[in-house]
Amino acid sequence: MTDATAAPRSTLGWWERGKTLDPRYLIAGLITLVLVAAQLRYHIVGGYERLALALLACTVTEALLSWFTRGRITNLQSAYISGISLTLLVKPQGGALWPFAIGGFLAIASKYVLKYRENHLWNPTNFAIAALLLAAPNRVSVLSHQWGNDLATNLVIWTFGLVIAARVRVVHITLTYLVSFLALNSLRAALLHQPVLPEIAPITGPMYQLFVFFMITDPKTTVKSKKWQCIVVFFVAFVEMLLRLNQVVHAPLYALFLVGPTAMLIEIWLESRKPAVVATQA
Repeated sequence: MTDATAAPRSTLGWWERGKTLDPRYLIAGLITLVLVAAQLRYHIVGGYERLALALLACTVTEALLSWFTRGRITNLQSAYISGISLTLLVKPQGGALWPFAIGGFLAIASKYVLKYRENHLWNPTNFAIAALLLAAPNRVSVLSHQWGNDLATNLVIWTFGLVIAARVRVVHITLTYLVSFLALNSLRAALLHQPVLPEIAPITGPMYQLFVFFMITDPKTTVKSKKWQCIVVFFVAFVEMLLRLNQVVHAPLYALFLVGPTAMLIEIWLESRKPAVVATQA
């Protein structure tokens, strides 16, 4: 009987201990899993110099700017996540390395420069990639289907992704986006008289996996209320659908680039007015 209850108790204890773990460690672990799986199975990194340069650019920029603005070097986990994301997503023409250096700098610098009332507005990786795509569309592209829709790889990533998202309490954001994406793009397929499957298939691709687990769930650049988090992520999916209707490439990245900061600005502005309203009423 003792042996029969030991395993469940051990599992429960592991789960309870996980509650005290900094969520950033879980997220960093998940993106490391994505990187390892992608590299071992498909050699997707394209050269370890890309990984080294992206990580160096992100961590050095974070260290210098945090020391300059705060007088201390802040935790570098956010920089690590941005560096891994850039390595996986950015695919420059001709194997150029400059997008990883510039992208790393832009990602981290955006946190310190593009702020409103001490809150940065853009997810760092989303901002950097969107900026690179807009500035050099003929020289920079983004990972799309390079590791295919392999069932085993997707199952591992989605399983760990959903478990970790649940642990850090952002799974409602991921699931809301997933349902919205499927519904809206099924509608898009109907409007275009196209088969549904090709329209919703991209959700199993690597770019979308990074998008749903790391970009739209970034706690620093999402609104606070769970209800409004779901509403905002629905609008991200809606704007993405409109962009795809107009044949815009990389639609999810641009949709988040537009909707996310707008939602943050509105929330911060509304919160800034609350004390004034209370004072007036008093």
